[in-house]
Amino acid sequence: MPPQLGKLLVLIGLAVAALGAFLWLGGGSLLNWFGRLPGDIRIERPGFRLYAPIASMLLISLLLSGIMWLVRRLG
Repeated sequence: MPPQLGKLLVLIGLAVAALGAFLWLGGGSLLNWFGRLPGDIRIERPGFRLYAPIASMLLISLLLSGIMWLVRRLG
């Protein structure tokens, strides 16, 4: 395994840990809109609950694709 990949994995891990700490310490109130975007499907009935965050997952996919494009472009 090349050393650059190891460094990248450590940086990604640190970023995920920082995001988790931010949300855990109360920063999650800034992201209340996430999961409630137009296009997220929510069906609630007695004894049945369906939640399909389609628009939210598309947003995450676009964000991660952009980040990976930048990493490849700059690296």
